[in-house]
This record gives sequence, C-alpha cells and structure tokens, in this order.
Amino acid sequence: MSEVETRIVAGEESEVRLDRWFKRHFPQLSHGHLEKLLRTGQVRVDGKRAKANVRLEAGQTVRIPPLGDLQAEPAPGAAKPKVSRKDAAEIQGRVLYRDADVLVINKPPGLAVQGGTATPRHLDAMLDALRFDADERPRLVHRLDKDTSGVLVLARNAFAATKLAAAFRGKDARKYYWAVTVGVPRPFQGKVDAPLAKEPTGRGERVAIDEEEGKRAVSLYQVIEHATKKVAWVALWPLTGRTHQLRVHMEAIGTPILGDGKYGGPDAFLAGAGVSGKLHLHARRLILPHPRGGRIDVTAPLPEHMVRTWDYFSFDKENDGDPFAAVD
Repeated sequence: MSEVETRIVAGEESEVRLDRWFKRHFPQLSHGHLEKLLRTGQVRVDGKRAKANVRLEAGQTVRIPPLGDLQAEPAPGAAKPKVSRKDAAEIQGRVLYRDADVLVINKPPGLAVQGGTATPRHLDAMLDALRFDADERPRLVHRLDKDTSGVLVLARNAFAATKLAAAFRGKDARKYYWAVTVGVPRPFQGKVDAPLAKEPTGRGERVAIDEEEGKRAVSLYQVIEHATKKVAWVALWPLTGRTHQLRVHMEAIGTPILGDGKYGGPDAFLAGAGVSGKLHLHARRLILPHPRGGRIDVTAPLPEHMVRTWDYFSFDKENDGDPFAAVD
C-alpha cells in the first residue's frame, strides 16, 4: 500500500483493541512498527491520535499510513492475495448498484467479508476486481456474517466512506432481512429487546444475552407466511447492529433461524425435510442516505438455497411489500 487509506470499523469489530484490529487486517505488521506509527500520529482513529489499547467502536474511521512492502507481502504461511478470473467475474456479476461514490453487491452465502488465518478466500481480497473505472479500491463500510447473503455496501472513495459510515453509525440506514425460522414466532409481529455480549470462547466469535454486561440490542420481526407450525418466513429489522444479533434474538424466542446450528443447535434443522441445511438469513433490502444527497434503496434477490426453500413451502415470492411501513 503506497498511499494513505481509511477503513471503517465494522459492527462486528466493536470493542476490539486497536492493536488487535491491525493484527486482523495487517498480520505482517509488527507490534513495534505499529507502536511507532501510533507515537508519530500516523495512525489515527476518527482523526485523533490513539493508543494501541484503545477499544474501537462500530463506524469509526481508522487512518492507515502507507505501509509499503509490509502490505505488499503476505504474512508467513499465508496465501498471496490475488483475484482469480473466476472470482472476479462472479463478484462483478453480483453488483446491484453502482455510481461514482457507492457500490452495492449481493454477497453470496459462504463468502467471508474479511479474512483470517483460516479464511484465505474472502471479499476483502477481491475488492480490486470491483474498482471498475475508479482510481481507488472500494472500501468496506459494514459487514455481513460469512453465511449471511444479501445487500452489502462499499464506498468508492474516502468522501463516500465517511458519509456512509456516519449513516450506519447514526442509525440512518434501514436494513431489512428475510429469514426462515424453525417454528412460528408468537405473536406474529413483535420486538425482541435483549442485550448482547461477546462470550469468551476459543471456538470462534459467539455472543449471548447478558442482562448485566451486555449492550442493548433491539430487533423487530414480522411473520409474512408460515407452513403449519413447522416453519415461518419472517421479515427482520435490526434497530441496533450487534454481532449475530438476529440469530441470537430469534433463538431466544424459541424460533431459531433455519440452518443456524451455532445458536439453535439441532433444533435449527428440519429432519427429513427436503430443504437445505445452510443458514436461511438474507439481507434483503437496504435504504440509506446517498453521500451526495437523496437516498439509495437496493433489494437483493434470494440465494439459490433459499429460493428452493420458498418453492418447497410454496411461499409467495411476489409478496415483497414493506412489512414495517407503519413503524416510525
């Protein structure tokens, strides 16, 4: 990287220490080098000097100075990031909206947004394929879970990144999800208000309801259709942006999202049913202010495994109104 870059702290990275955030994004950068960059003010958070132990908040901006060869070379044992022709063609074919400032894609299920030691293939490594006519590499301004599909917004320049981050941080973005739940939520329309906290575990990221230490998390839900008492097609609107919020909240009311074995265990699967065991959670629609005025309203088509489930239970895919239209 030969120029200054600004990255947005994703919702799932909230409360991560700054030095650990750098370790995730730039594993080849030594702690000593990072400390030097911090001491000299080259790394900044929301435009201000920061220390290595500061805990980040979702939507904050991190200024990353030119790292030169440190960014050009992968960490020892890591695969060299390179976009294959197949991946480039696939991700370009998933563009839902594009202008000079904003790019919106339909993220496929199973593709991580950012990488790690066990995740060599991820969207962040494919962003060069989404430059198109822009001089800058697109920037992530929010995240979706690896197994969640749907609308994902990218900023095409620093100006757009700042504006979009503010929209997500200020709750100006309305995010609607579609899910299939095992069991039918009762009542058919409701609100789950249950605080969430990250659990200390060596088995990957996990959160749980924690009335004492958790941060407030609020989700609205609306049953659109249901098949007897077995499954329901549910629209979801998270009013807050906690890690795995919708998955934990749906399990908490006794109707886990289909395919969510992490939180629902065996109860998240339909034994003997001819439906996929993949996670049935899809970021269906996003409405947010455009960086230069007006608004963006983008809808993402369902992934194949969810289309098959809709067909299996004869859900009406044309039923695409706004179930939360009457909600302030």
